[in-house]
Amino acid sequence: MGDTAVDIEVLGALSAREHGISITPTAPKPRQVLALLALHADRVVQVPALIEELWDDEPPRSARTTLQTYVLQLREHIGEALAKAGDDTVTAKDVLVTLPGGYRLDTRGGRVDFREFERQAGAGYRAMDADDFATAARRLREALSLWTGSALADVTAGSRTDLEAKRLEESRLCALDQRIEADLRLGRHRELLSELTVLVNKHRLHESLHGQFMVALHRSGRRGEALSVYQRLRTTLVRELGLEPSAALSRLQRSILVTHPETTAARHPEATGPAVARVG
Repeated sequence: MGDTAVDIEVLGALSAREHGISITPTAPKPRQVLALLALHADRVVQVPALIEELWDDEPPRSARTTLQTYVLQLREHIGEALAKAGDDTVTAKDVLVTLPGGYRLDTRGGRVDFREFERQAGAGYRAMDADDFATAARRLREALSLWTGSALADVTAGSRTDLEAKRLEESRLCALDQRIEADLRLGRHRELLSELTVLVNKHRLHESLHGQFMVALHRSGRRGEALSVYQRLRTTLVRELGLEPSAALSRLQRSILVTHPETTAARHPEATGPAVARVG
C-alpha cells in the first residue's frame, strides 16, 4: 500500500495519489471522471455511467470522444507520477485500464478510505451486537476519524457521484448514531452533551439523535431540557412533515416524566436505537 500503489480518499476532499504523488486533476470534468472511478475502485465503470455523470440526460454528440479525452488527461497525470517515482514496471494504462464497455482504476492494493471506513464500522456494529460497547465505541470512533469533511466536498457532482456521496453520508450518520449509543451505554452522557447539541441542530428531523440527547440530558439531571428537546422535535415534525414522533420516542418522553435518570435507558433501550431513526 501507500508508496507503491494508488491511494484514494473521498471522505472529504477528493484525493488520488500514485506512489504518494497526486494524480488529482484540477479541471472539473476530469475530476468528476476520477471521482466516479475512485468510488468504484478496482471495478469497471461502464461508459454510459460516466457519460450520465458528466452530462446527465443531455450528452453532446461528441460525448464518447470527449470522455476519452478526459481519460487521456487522467493518464497523463498518472504517467507523470510514475515517472517522478521512477517506476517503469507499470504504465498509466495499467493503472487506468480500458476494458470492454468501460474503465477501471486499479489501486494495486492501495488504501481506499471509504472501504476502510466500512470495515471499521462493520467491526463496531458487530461489537454492538455482542454488547461489547467499549470495543464498539472505539472501532466506530476510528471509522469516523477517517472523515475530513463532506464526501467529495470539492467535486462538482453529477447524478452518479451525488447519489454515492449521499449514501456515504448516510453511512457516516449511522456510524455516528451507533457510536453515541455505545458511549451512552458506557455512561458517558455528560461528555456527549455538547456534541449532541450541535447534532440535533444540524439534523432537525433525526429522531434517534434527539432521543439520545434526551437520555443524556435526563441522566445529567436536566429533565426539563430533555422534555423540551422532545417538544421542539414534535413541533418540527408536525409542521414540516405532518407527522407525530415515533412510538419509541413517545415512550421515552413518558419514561422521562415518571422515572429517575439512571433507569431511563435501562428500561427503554430501544429509545436511542435504530427504531427511532427518521432522517430528514
